[in-house]
Amino acid sequence: MERADFIHLVRLSEHASADDSRAYRRSVAAFAALGYLWVIACFVLAAVILFWTVGTMTRGHFKVAYIGLVVAAAGLLWTSLRALWCRFDAPPGVALSRADAPALFEALERIRKKIKGPPIHHVQLDANFNASITQLPRYGLFGGAVNYLTIGLPLLLAIDRPRFLAVMAHEYGHLRGNHGQFAAWIYRTRLSWTKLEHGMRHDEGPMAAVTQAFLRWYFPRFLAKTFALARQDEFEADRIAGKLLGRDVAGAALTEIAIKGAWIAREFWPLHWRAASSSAQPVGPYTAMRKLLALPLPGDFARETLRQTLAQFSGVDDTHPVLRDRLEALDVHKSLPAWSTQPALDLLGANGAKWFAHFDKQWCRDNASDWKQHHAYLSRVRARVDMLAASAQRNNADEMAELGDLKKRLDSSAEVRACYERALQITPGHAAGLRGLVQCLVATEHLLRLDCLGQLFEHSVANRWWACRMAVGNLEKPSADGSLDDKALKLWRSRLRQAEEAESRAWEELSDTPCFQSITRHDLNDFEAGEFQSAMARCKPVVRAWLVRKNLREFAYRRCYVLFVELPGLDDEERFDQCRNLERALDLPGPVLVLWAGHSPTLADIERHAFEPLYDRK
Repeated sequence: MERADFIHLVRLSEHASADDSRAYRRSVAAFAALGYLWVIACFVLAAVILFWTVGTMTRGHFKVAYIGLVVAAAGLLWTSLRALWCRFDAPPGVALSRADAPALFEALERIRKKIKGPPIHHVQLDANFNASITQLPRYGLFGGAVNYLTIGLPLLLAIDRPRFLAVMAHEYGHLRGNHGQFAAWIYRTRLSWTKLEHGMRHDEGPMAAVTQAFLRWYFPRFLAKTFALARQDEFEADRIAGKLLGRDVAGAALTEIAIKGAWIAREFWPLHWRAASSSAQPVGPYTAMRKLLALPLPGDFARETLRQTLAQFSGVDDTHPVLRDRLEALDVHKSLPAWSTQPALDLLGANGAKWFAHFDKQWCRDNASDWKQHHAYLSRVRARVDMLAASAQRNNADEMAELGDLKKRLDSSAEVRACYERALQITPGHAAGLRGLVQCLVATEHLLRLDCLGQLFEHSVANRWWACRMAVGNLEKPSADGSLDDKALKLWRSRLRQAEEAESRAWEELSDTPCFQSITRHDLNDFEAGEFQSAMARCKPVVRAWLVRKNLREFAYRRCYVLFVELPGLDDEERFDQCRNLERALDLPGPVLVLWAGHSPTLADIERHAFEPLYDRK
């Protein structure tokens, strides 16, 4: 199904739900029953064909065509059985017993009684900043369900007991009463169809082809038709949490989790990985996380994160609504909450401390190889910094800007403004110097930041989109007196639209023109090439990689690249995902299009036209 068609069906389901919720639920049940009917009909048809054919053959009436019927019926029967009785793996985590955390189990039992929900069969602890209820079907599309509650240790560190219990009430709210049972049944059915669709994707044979054709039609339409139900279920679970713990508590929990989740992702993990510069052996993160989460978050970070989060819109890629919609549904203020001071960790009782040692040890074991590679990477960065610092008096503008960039890689709080100012003294209007300086300026230097962005816009066509985006983001924030510079904002928004159009044309040129047209050898220096090779070494599926520079008409002086990778042992869908991940993760001096060796281009074409490989795992 095309994405536009999927979005259209989602919107239709939302309108149907808003117009008549009961009729919408009946239509969802009927469409779900259609899938069940297909599976049952296939099972019955296969069984009848097998019974009749085998019976006919045993009575002495043998025809060659009967062998084909037996094979086809057996394939259809096997496919039907896979759908009816597919099994699911339990979610990962460490099992908690009532003896491990009596206070937690008592709290969960109180919530269960108030909601009148089913029992939770397994409570687990993991290392994610999250909590979730998972209902796994016992026997595929039919049979009862096993309920798993998974709680993340970082979540217990981040919020206090009332807010944590509001999260638990939200999760338990998914299992409430008749409406909850219906939503949970649809959720389990979505899981079953998802696993069946993924499991049959590469099956071969006529019966598999027939089932795949049905799944290609039915599966996306089932997801679209049930989307509104899944989103409604999230709002209803929030409402239950607000009823049990108070709307203000539930709203504060949602807001604090959103902000602290962003802080963990953007601040804590980069800070933790920077410890690899001084230690070749991995260091467990959760003990340090406990100390840092006990402190109030920086005010500027919290306010900006809340502003960005509240600006988001609910899309169709996730059934969870965005924070703004959830707070509006609860009818609570969209503002920073008072930070939790007593984390909910005490719900784990006296045994809480042992989990830090457990998850720290597990994290160190799982990340030992990556940590050593990162330690080697930071060692190379430090050596390059030392070399550039030693020759600072003779450095050109590019080298001074590079020195500032590398110092920030080692320590994001390092004082590097002088490096960029020196680059601009050497070469006024230097693009990398202006970009670096803009990111060093404090909020009170608003006018200087706009001036630097204006210079960057004028002097560097390749950096216009970045300059416009930064300027618009800066101007959309009210100044100290609450005013907005509407004239400047209008100008920069106009520039941003033009820059986005140019970026779109450049990407189309990069991706749509023949991949070997207008290419030259890569232009990476020794340090950049070494970092590229290190990144390829961390990407285990890549065996060989060829990097070439692509010369674009849209941006004649921008460094753009095409990367060809050899990915044996993966199917085309996995190769596609791996290439898109590399495009996002690689730290190259310009945009990169990643292609794999397959039908177009072939491995022979790459070897013939893309020069020598820049990386070879052998």
